[in-house]
Amino acid sequence: MLKTEGKEGLEEQEEVGIHKLESDELMQKTKDGAGKVEEDNMAEDNFIDVEQHIVEETEEKQEELAGTKEEIVEDSSPAVQLQKLAKDREDLYQRLARLQADFDNFRKRSKKEQEDFARYASQNLIERLLPVLDNFSRALEAEHGDNNSLKAGVEMTYRQLFEVLSQEGLTVIEAKGQTFDPEYHEAVMQEETDQYPEGTVIEVFQKGYKLKNKVIRPAMVKVAKS
Repeated sequence: MLKTEGKEGLEEQEEVGIHKLESDELMQKTKDGAGKVEEDNMAEDNFIDVEQHIVEETEEKQEELAGTKEEIVEDSSPAVQLQKLAKDREDLYQRLARLQADFDNFRKRSKKEQEDFARYASQNLIERLLPVLDNFSRALEAEHGDNNSLKAGVEMTYRQLFEVLSQEGLTVIEAKGQTFDPEYHEAVMQEETDQYPEGTVIEVFQKGYKLKNKVIRPAMVKVAKS
């Protein structure tokens, strides 16, 4: 009888252990399932946060664009355009006024410089001719006992004067022995002769001069005629 009860107690303990094991497994599965659900919920929450952030940024951009559009529309209003045109016109007027003042000053300065140049254009030349004038003055004041000395002094003064003028571009027009050229020669007399070909300048009454490439006085000449 006791042996039967021990066997039944053992079977009962085994059944209780099996139920406990099944209960533990069920609890573990429930716990695992809960953890998975919690992870899924966290992932879903993160996705919602990201989505909400994107929506907020999009709304902010839309607000900025709307504000810019309102500014453009506002700037395009007739009143604003008229005010801008008035400001541009005033700026342009001020610029023109300054340019006009600068031009007037430039014109006055240029006119004065031209007047001064015309008034004193010959100053440099006169300054270089002063020594020549001094030599003539000395020659007139000197005693004329020696004609040769007087002639030498006059010749020296002439050379000095011509040197100053040549520095300004003055040159003598070649005439005697040249073929008559109305651009450089002025025929005041003709002479029949067999010594020179017809049209040849045989005598110069007055020298001609060129200033650089311009004839300022033609030579007065006698021309041969057959």
